[in-house]
Amino acid sequence: MKYIIEGYREKGSTRKKLLTFGLTPNTIIEVIRKAPLGDPLEVKVRGYSLTIRQAELDILILQPMCSSCSTKICS
Repeated sequence: MKYIIEGYREKGSTRKKLLTFGLTPNTIIEVIRKAPLGDPLEVKVRGYSLTIRQAELDILILQPMCSSCSTKICS
């Protein structure tokens, strides 16, 4: 499923790390797969794959995107 990053729930070193990875506001992120126990997750962002923990993903404020299009946000 695809999402748009709207912002962050907290500030600090984890937020700074996610920004370094390219997880900036208004960026599209796609969850590719989850580990068998649900953590970590593989996501696609800016054309590359990134593996992050669920706790790090929970810091992001995400808006789901429509599955039928790649530009419109679901309401």
